Amino acid sequence: MSLGTIISSTLHYFLGLPKKKLVGIIDELRKRYKVLAAENEGLRKEIEILKTSATRQQIQAVNKQSNKPSSKQAEWEKKGVGNDGKGKSRGRGKTGRKGAGNKSKAKPITKQTTAKVEKCDNCGKGLSGIPMLPSSKIRIIEDIVDTPLEVQVIAVLQEKKYCVGCRKVTTASTDLALPKADIGLNTSVHLIYLWISMCLPFTRIAAYLSTVFGQKISTAGLSAHVIRVAKIMKPVYDEILEDVKQSPILHADETGWRVQGKNWWLWVFGSRNAAIYTIDKSRGKDVVRRILGSFFIGVLVVDGWRAYMSLLCEQQSCMAHLLRKIRKLYAAFPQLRSICSFYIKFRKILKDGERLQANRERLSAVVFERRLSKLHLRLDVLIKWKNPNEILKSIIKKVRNQRPRILTFVEHANVPCHNNYGEYLIRIGVLKRKVSFGSKSAKGAQAYATLLSIYTTCKLRDIAFIDFMKQSLKQFSKTGKPLLLKEYSHIKIQKNNIQRLNKAA
Repeated sequence: MSLGTIISSTLHYFLGLPKKKLVGIIDELRKRYKVLAAENEGLRKEIEILKTSATRQQIQAVNKQSNKPSSKQAEWEKKGVGNDGKGKSRGRGKTGRKGAGNKSKAKPITKQTTAKVEKCDNCGKGLSGIPMLPSSKIRIIEDIVDTPLEVQVIAVLQEKKYCVGCRKVTTASTDLALPKADIGLNTSVHLIYLWISMCLPFTRIAAYLSTVFGQKISTAGLSAHVIRVAKIMKPVYDEILEDVKQSPILHADETGWRVQGKNWWLWVFGSRNAAIYTIDKSRGKDVVRRILGSFFIGVLVVDGWRAYMSLLCEQQSCMAHLLRKIRKLYAAFPQLRSICSFYIKFRKILKDGERLQANRERLSAVVFERRLSKLHLRLDVLIKWKNPNEILKSIIKKVRNQRPRILTFVEHANVPCHNNYGEYLIRIGVLKRKVSFGSKSAKGAQAYATLLSIYTTCKLRDIAFIDFMKQSLKQFSKTGKPLLLKEYSHIKIQKNNIQRLNKAA
């Protein structure tokens, strides 16, 4: 049909209409024209805003700040668990936790003293010759010993005996210190605890040992001793690494580290009962493959860094990072309401995914797969947003890049849609970096990663780190091999069983 035919047929149609109906059509077209003109004007202003250099700088600033930890709740949402808003007397909907308080001491009394009354508090009359009343009270105080403490200087006589059978001399060894070391095990374990758990630098540790114990050790001596202990504990580090590789759910994260003033990276790979740390100059896939190999049999939860994509395994990207970026972009451009609408719909998909994951055992396989397919369909429709602005396009691009790793958590029990646990594991490294600014040598960095792995794993398994380190180093002094975590746990279980039998008897 030609253009002339279309125009003639249209005119013939309109000329055949009644005057009243024709006026109504023209009025409706005029109203729609006004609406479209207003929308066009709004889009034109929005494009002008987005094209300015200040806007581009603002977007760059938001991207720099978006990876910093912040609230997981959007700024424009009502606060509180029940979204109860401001101005109401009700709190967040959570009951307060009962405090521990100053509970009575159940430990046995090791020292007893008397606080005497010398004079009356009211009139000042002397009461030294007055006998004590039967109603006098007893106050229990728990305290540490007075400082400075005296350091024990132990002279160990190592016997030597001649064996007639093999015609060799055997020298006795001691477990009070490491071989060829003049620093005892108690000092060694105390030093490592302050360095790892308290995040203290060697200068502060040296000052602490000198002030409290009167033990003067140089910072170079402390550093060399820690590096030696880390080499001794390498088999324990390898044991933790094997446990991490066998974990069904693994969280990974990385943060900046400094070695000799140069930029390195502190990595962590952790499960619910083990965590392995490593410090490397690379932030690439070679580190991931060195720790986990070419493939991983479990689910890896990461923050979306491309280095993890080289690993063959099922992965879940951290949605907290993605939602945080969207919130910050909307806070920078509050006039773009489409960002808010996209955020709410995207978050609703994740909430429905969490609900479906929690109810999986109650549903049949067919129903679960059908609902999971609907979630995937909703997500595919969402990223096909019609006529998005430039900022929303960048958001959709980020979501599209993470698309295969957004709903993985729904298919696996106990897998979260965020990497908060990985950030929790890396937090102690961030604190250490703020205090000591990193490491002065590659050997010191590796020693820190080794001992931090052991400390965090002990903490996750509810093992006393100080006692384990002491027992492990004692065994090394006797046999040349440190005590492993599994062996330590087995010994503790045996001791507990013996204590129960003794109590029962």
